Amino acid sequence: MSEIIAEFTDYLLNIKNYSTHTVSAYESDISDFIGFYKKFTSETPQIQDIAKVDTLGFRSWLADRAKRELSHKSTARALSSLRTFYKYLNKYKNIQNDAIGLISSPKVPRKLSKAIETTDIADMHEAIRAIDNDEPWIMARDWALIVLIFGCGLRISEALSLKNKDIAGNPESLRIIGKGNKERIVPVLPAVNTALDKYVKIRPFGNASDDLVFRSVRGLPMSPRMAEKVVEHVRNYLQLPDYVTPHALRHTFATALLAGGADLRSLQELLGHASLSTTQLYTKVNMAEIMDAYNHAHPLAKAENN
Repeated sequence: MSEIIAEFTDYLLNIKNYSTHTVSAYESDISDFIGFYKKFTSETPQIQDIAKVDTLGFRSWLADRAKRELSHKSTARALSSLRTFYKYLNKYKNIQNDAIGLISSPKVPRKLSKAIETTDIADMHEAIRAIDNDEPWIMARDWALIVLIFGCGLRISEALSLKNKDIAGNPESLRIIGKGNKERIVPVLPAVNTALDKYVKIRPFGNASDDLVFRSVRGLPMSPRMAEKVVEHVRNYLQLPDYVTPHALRHTFATALLAGGADLRSLQELLGHASLSTTQLYTKVNMAEIMDAYNHAHPLAKAENN
């Protein structure tokens, strides 16, 4: 089984172009199922055993995950990973299992993200100046990172993957390679270019054309965790809510565009969402804000509450 799983993960990495983080999640999910099979049957499964698992076996695994108090979201992802594995077995190993297609995923409630107040984003600049006062280039880096994510609606991984040649000459747009190796073009506001330019000019290292733009204190490429800590420090300094994260900056970008009249298809392209249903979550956020304003301010709402 280990050889088959290794071939599958290699397929995800090199054929499907999935990220190492995503592939690791797939491998963990499949290993969880294999581990349950061993416990359920007291035997180490071979590939022919995996092919014969019936609906009872799959549902028992899902029930076992529920007993372990794993979230519906985690279990839905695990089932999706297993389905993908079985599709691979069918296509490349001529191993078919129809039972997996009869198993329904647990329903996952979709939480609405919260947008950051624009006044709080403006205050972040002053917070960074106070936090990074001793290191001007770190100050410039942190602000450039926040402005880039907020101004272009990028994921952390996308912002950190930019190279110097990508931002050379203050471009009006950026070519972004997002999830699933999908390419999109995003416009760049002058404020974003200004912040990036200031940072690059005083950065002490990483100035080659092919070097990554954002660097750590030691000159190494900045990691996603480092970027998260930048926002954490700012959030703590300003005593902002816990939902103020790098993703919330991206979410605020999307919410602001939608409120400004952007259509869903354009927003989908800018955010790099594979599915329009993901982008449609922002309409729910916008409607929630409208209903909140209605309930607190509209004369008819007040009349209804009397």
